Amino acid sequence: MKIHYVTGVCALFVVAIHIIMRLIMPFSASLTYNNVIGNYHNIFYALLLEIILVLIAVHGFNGLRIILLELRQNRTWEKYVSYGTIIASIAIIAFGTRTIIFANGLEL
Repeated sequence: MKIHYVTGVCALFVVAIHIIMRLIMPFSASLTYNNVIGNYHNIFYALLLEIILVLIAVHGFNGLRIILLELRQNRTWEKYVSYGTIIASIAIIAFGTRTIIFANGLEL
């Protein structure tokens, strides 16, 4: 539960910074293609997006894990749920990181 609490509080602060950065310009202008790609080329903003991705993925899948462990309680179920949520969270983070890298114009 400590992981869940820490990622939740950290996500609040990081998402608040993200929203503040979006409020600098009009909403419709912030959604143009050139502006979005320009944001990915800003290393600070790309790192902010990566941090948001990791925090939200870990927080969300840990919450799902907690809910699923409340449904049934035995060692086998706990093992499969834990491994499943870890694998799913790694997959989401890898796909999101791939998107950030490609939007930055880099090749893997």
